Amino acid sequence: LARAAILGRMAQRLSGTQRFGYAFGSFGTGGFATVPGLVLLFYLTDVLGVAAVVASLVVFVPKAWDVLIAPVVGGVSDKTMVRTGSRAKWLLIGGLIIGPMFALTFSAPQALQGNAAALWVGVFFLFAITGFATFQVTYLALPAEFTDDYRERTRIMSLRIIFLTLSILLFGAGAPVLVNAFGSGRTGYMGMGVVVGVLLVISTVVCWAILRRTKSYSAADSEPTMAERVAAVRQNRWFALLLTTFVLQALATGAMLAAVPYLATYILGGGELQQTLLFVCLVGPAIVVMPPWSLVARRSGKQRGFALASGVFVIAAIGLFFSRSLPDAAIYLLVGLVGVAYAGMQMFPLAMLPDTVAADAAAHGRQRAGVFTGVWAAAETVAFALGPAIVGLILAATGFISSSGDETVTQPTSALTGIVVAFGAFPAVMLLLSLPTLFKYDLTEARLDDLRGAHAE
Repeated sequence: LARAAILGRMAQRLSGTQRFGYAFGSFGTGGFATVPGLVLLFYLTDVLGVAAVVASLVVFVPKAWDVLIAPVVGGVSDKTMVRTGSRAKWLLIGGLIIGPMFALTFSAPQALQGNAAALWVGVFFLFAITGFATFQVTYLALPAEFTDDYRERTRIMSLRIIFLTLSILLFGAGAPVLVNAFGSGRTGYMGMGVVVGVLLVISTVVCWAILRRTKSYSAADSEPTMAERVAAVRQNRWFALLLTTFVLQALATGAMLAAVPYLATYILGGGELQQTLLFVCLVGPAIVVMPPWSLVARRSGKQRGFALASGVFVIAAIGLFFSRSLPDAAIYLLVGLVGVAYAGMQMFPLAMLPDTVAADAAAHGRQRAGVFTGVWAAAETVAFALGPAIVGLILAATGFISSSGDETVTQPTSALTGIVVAFGAFPAVMLLLSLPTLFKYDLTEARLDDLRGAHAE
């Protein structure tokens, strides 16, 4: 009887509207993760005249704050779930903070230059990060509560990744176009910030509106202290392995993303158009290859698919290290190959994360989704911030020359080498370092069923 009850619970499905509502939230999370990662460092060094070392701190320190705030938000979100049966209100609160603070981040007044401009950007970016953490932690906790079906979570995440991919493509390719449409320089970035901020608010509010009455199949259990949060994570071997793999890969993709404007400007010799083309090559393939990656997940397993995508990324990244001696067409081709891998590297870990949460619930009889997603969101945010920060440090170490928007600068050969190191060599090394923990991950559907059965008995 217990086994039948478990299988019945596993059969729970979301409606098409609910899947759409959840997936639509990724339109906002993808936009927020993409635009700062793509243009914030470049905005600081090549528009506001901020030194590369200082710019590295500006893109990293506000996101490092997420290490502290995201686990706290996770605990508070869990308590709200316990008390009211829904944590959805935090989706709305976070979404209403993100948009205005994002717009202000890219609205440094004309009178501010250098370090003063860096302070403006850093303060408002920190506020934006706080709003994003509030939304993201809550958002990531939901799939583990919506359904206990291993395959249903893959379906939910596959649709989410489609929206995430479209978001990354739209925002990543569109941000440089918007900057150019509003006149480039400070005015261009300010206009872009306002448009993106409005879209972020729309995405998060729509997500909240659709999901606010969605019922959870189980009740959450909060972790009131930091010590208990740490203990919960340490007890979950699969979560620790997956998180380590994901963080190292986020460092790689964050660095590559931040290096796109520099590669477009100083290696390909262009500007906004080349940035847009590079980004389309990076993200566009995901629209086509997402269904095949989903098929790989069903036939070979999520872990094997994740490993395959990671291997493809490594090969392409090594090739991109030689961008200075490659024809433009070869660079775009290799970036497209990275895009194929990147789609899988986004889908697989996000589909595996709810499985690790479910494994914890099965082993301990407690639903602590907010704890794990809080830690995940914090680690993800910091990793994606550390990637651009490392790019800034690489540029500083190789003699990159910062400038304001109306200056034309010829970079030394050492800085050009730094750009290809940041875009190709560093991401390849991070991917290679991520593989050992990925290969140790062995949480399959059968093992998860065994955990549930053992607990039910």
